[in-house]
Amino acid sequence: MLHSHGTTLQLTQLSHAAVHQLAPSFSGLPKTLHADGNFRLRRYSVIRMVNEKVVETNKHNFVQSEEINHYQGDVIREFEGIESDILHSEGMAEMCQVFMELNHLPNGQEIEIHQMRIAAIYEETQIAPEGVHQDGFDHIALIGIDRSNIEGGELLVYKDSNEDPFFRKILEDGEVAMVDDRKLWHNGKPIRLIEQGHEGHMDVFVLTAKDNLDDFHA
Repeated sequence: MLHSHGTTLQLTQLSHAAVHQLAPSFSGLPKTLHADGNFRLRRYSVIRMVNEKVVETNKHNFVQSEEINHYQGDVIREFEGIESDILHSEGMAEMCQVFMELNHLPNGQEIEIHQMRIAAIYEETQIAPEGVHQDGFDHIALIGIDRSNIEGGELLVYKDSNEDPFFRKILEDGEVAMVDDRKLWHNGKPIRLIEQGHEGHMDVFVLTAKDNLDDFHA
């Protein structure tokens, strides 16, 4: 595992079994009517981790302020939830528990889960249309699940929004990057097709959490 700048950036790895279990569900992700909906296919669910198990909530609306997200800020975005068999799979529990443990989050922690396929439909397809940004959370994890017929897509991490990135990496299958969203900024390089005329994509999970939410008692 890589630790950088205290615990502001950490890298770890999911098991092959978890990746194998989670990967097939990306092929059924829907397009949306949002600004990025034709190339960032997405499902979204909010869960709580209770005694190392995923407990589903009924929240499916996601909003960020204009101050944080100049691309789609102050827009309430509603998404279809992650499919129940995936949400309650062993692979999902493993991924969320890794997120809990590395960030020292308490039992009952609420976690927002974005399941995304970025489809390479343009000459250069943006994986982060908002550019160098923070997401307004305390903890973020970006998990690579699959790459097919693409180049690019490196995760870029910055100490300051006006500096060059100090870290860049393609997240291979199962690789997890934990970013302290309060201290660091991040972005992603666009993706491009390798073989024209064939489908290409990048599949990722993005997990986010905030500290000091309401107390939870299991």
